[in-house]
Amino acid sequence: MEIREFAESILFSATLEEKLRSPGDLTDLAPAGNFKTPKAPTRTNELRFAPHGTKYDFPTVRALESESARGRLLHFFANHELLATELMALALLKFPEAPKPFRAGLLRTLLDEQTHTKMYLGRLRQLGVSFGEFPVNGFFWRAISDMETPLNYVSRLSLTFEQANLDYSRLFADRFRTLGDGPSEKLMERIYRDEIAHVGFGLEWFRQWKDPDKSDWEAFRSTISIPFSPNRAKGEPFNREGRVAAGLDREFIDCLDVYSRSKGRPPQVFHFNPFAESHISRGATFEAGRHQAALARDLETLPIFLCRKDDVVMLRSEPDTAFLARLKEDGFDLPEFEVLAGEKLAANSELRSRKLGGLRPWAWSPDSIRLLSPLLKKAPGTLPHLTEDLTPDFRALYSKATATQLLREVLVSFDHPDWLCEEQHVGVPVHSMNELSARLRDWRRAGFEKFVAKMPFGVAGSNMLRIWEPELAVAQSVWLERAISSEGSVVIEPWLDRVLDFSFQSEKNDGRIRRVGTVRMINDHRGQYRGSVHHPRFTANLDAELGRLLTGSNGSRLKHLHSVINEQLADRLHSAGFRGPFGIDAFVFNDGRQLRLKPVVEINPRHTMGRLTLELMRHASNGSSGRLELISAATLKKAGLPGFVEYVEQLRTSNPTRRSGSPKPRIDQGVICLNDPARASACLAVFQITRAV
Repeated sequence: MEIREFAESILFSATLEEKLRSPGDLTDLAPAGNFKTPKAPTRTNELRFAPHGTKYDFPTVRALESESARGRLLHFFANHELLATELMALALLKFPEAPKPFRAGLLRTLLDEQTHTKMYLGRLRQLGVSFGEFPVNGFFWRAISDMETPLNYVSRLSLTFEQANLDYSRLFADRFRTLGDGPSEKLMERIYRDEIAHVGFGLEWFRQWKDPDKSDWEAFRSTISIPFSPNRAKGEPFNREGRVAAGLDREFIDCLDVYSRSKGRPPQVFHFNPFAESHISRGATFEAGRHQAALARDLETLPIFLCRKDDVVMLRSEPDTAFLARLKEDGFDLPEFEVLAGEKLAANSELRSRKLGGLRPWAWSPDSIRLLSPLLKKAPGTLPHLTEDLTPDFRALYSKATATQLLREVLVSFDHPDWLCEEQHVGVPVHSMNELSARLRDWRRAGFEKFVAKMPFGVAGSNMLRIWEPELAVAQSVWLERAISSEGSVVIEPWLDRVLDFSFQSEKNDGRIRRVGTVRMINDHRGQYRGSVHHPRFTANLDAELGRLLTGSNGSRLKHLHSVINEQLADRLHSAGFRGPFGIDAFVFNDGRQLRLKPVVEINPRHTMGRLTLELMRHASNGSSGRLELISAATLKKAGLPGFVEYVEQLRTSNPTRRSGSPKPRIDQGVICLNDPARASACLAVFQITRAV
């Protein structure tokens, strides 16, 4: 019999007996050509592909204690083996001119797949399951049958689906062993051993046909396209041993291990743009300085810790594999990465044609709108009205002047209780030097000696001037005049003796505002942000007087205050069309007689380090505390440390990572680097988890 005739009998025979019949001796003298791919292989009614979109009752690993669940699982795999048999027959028919050694190897693999299918059918009978009893999936056929070259075949079947089975067959063999199901374990072990050989066969020919100037990994990524991605070439847990045995090189294995891409869920797209306020206040004239640019490059990986599995993070360069491998080892799901072309989305980016679940820049501002504008129509409901100019209402959300108005409204809603700040502690926008001088005189007569002037669009304690002297110095007057000239005003307020800084974190979506949490902040003596701290109990380790102020008589003062602030801010957010995360900075201060709480210092209509801290705490075990710090190169130099890598090594020695819990362990203690210490030049973000005391 000719190989062509044998392949045709597999593809077009309805009965399993014909599809799985041993062919005897075969020749390949008349391989034919011009073969037209059928819409589907011929099958009996019960084995025809279920309609696209059918949901399958695929049992979880934990459910396999039940024989019925094992039957459903093996039924699913039996169909995969039959599909592989049919697809290999299709490849033999579609590529008659392929090298004879390739066709011979493909035939041997097909015969293995026939054997596997028979083995599954035998085990199904032992479990009392008939093949065709459950719906069967045709995804493999739809994904592979349009292959145009033998390279397409080995990329899609050998290096994608069969490679993924290195993980799944080993996973279920181990599970069956644990359950004491010897026959199923033996079956999966046989599949696993054969799959190593099948991947090796595909890899051998892939290397012959790929671009010789590309590594295996680079060529694999460039060869496959939607609905394929490297993500479909693996499962969890990731089996390095089987891939080494198949002949894959270390670069390929390492890169695949940390690769991520959505298998169907529309991803949300994240991007780190930390200078929103500067872009808003200065528009097209703003250009980040050298230190600012270095800071943005160092910290562009922060959105990894805000997104979920299958989301996308945009950045200027792809992170190193070793950095990502450490994050995966620590239990973090890795997103897909989209490397920008300079400051723009690449012209050939697949994001331009994909359906997206949403756009999540660090902040909505002219720079992020400019970058993401090509994707706005791909992400329904994502602020489609925004332009680079922003609306006045949206722009006002960032202003310190808006924060002073909100603070007054909150004080009125509480009827100025003695635990909140007083009217005299509230900042005032001033529009001229004369107005500023008059306001300072009034405050000084009231007993205040120190003040701070803030640009309306400053960020993280920057763009502010501390006025601690009895008279304005020449340099201070120049700064104030320039600020008023460029931004129209500055906000002036008394400098207060801060005792505790913290932030309220919330999220607005579809007209509803959700409280996310409250985080302590670490600010330096000038009020500039240095880090955040989260304890299981917000008042942990605080003195009694401060604890009473924050909890109130019923223990829920902060939660109630958080809700009131959100209610007061709701109309402004709605008018601006704002959606997404936002934070409200607050602090406790000592007025010389008692502690008071200033509940609104700044409105941050964007992601914040406080929100990042709360997201990181999802990976910490119950009862743990987390501390996020930004460590500058200058700080390390003062401490006598040679660099970020050495600093991290010291931290990890004193606080080694430990995880516990199931099914997905969380971190009890350890050090998480939020950007790569080996690449950082200006700043390192470090999150330390410790057991709460």
